[in-house]
Amino acid sequence: MTPGVEIDAAVLATLVTALPQVAALHDGHFGEIATLLPGRRVPGVRIRPGEITIGVTGRYPATVAEIDAAVRVAIGPADRPVHVHVGDIAAPTATLVAAVVQEFP
Repeated sequence: MTPGVEIDAAVLATLVTALPQVAALHDGHFGEIATLLPGRRVPGVRIRPGEITIGVTGRYPATVAEIDAAVRVAIGPADRPVHVHVGDIAAPTATLVAAVVQEFP
């Protein structure tokens, strides 16, 4: 991100939710990870002058380290510190469970 260019929370949300390691955005226990815009709220992305926080629900079987790395690559370089908050891990899907059961009968 270029210094002096406004950061669009909705664009960051779209980039992050497109990742295979991310099941959804996560706005924290009390909804504190969010950006308030005129007429709407972008949950899971908090942009402050001194930092950016991205809150996500990870997708099993990705590890927290893999999720963190993928989010940082997706949003690209920033002009301020980026914090990635993994608030939850989504349970495996029925398709994944079936594949594991077939692999290990």
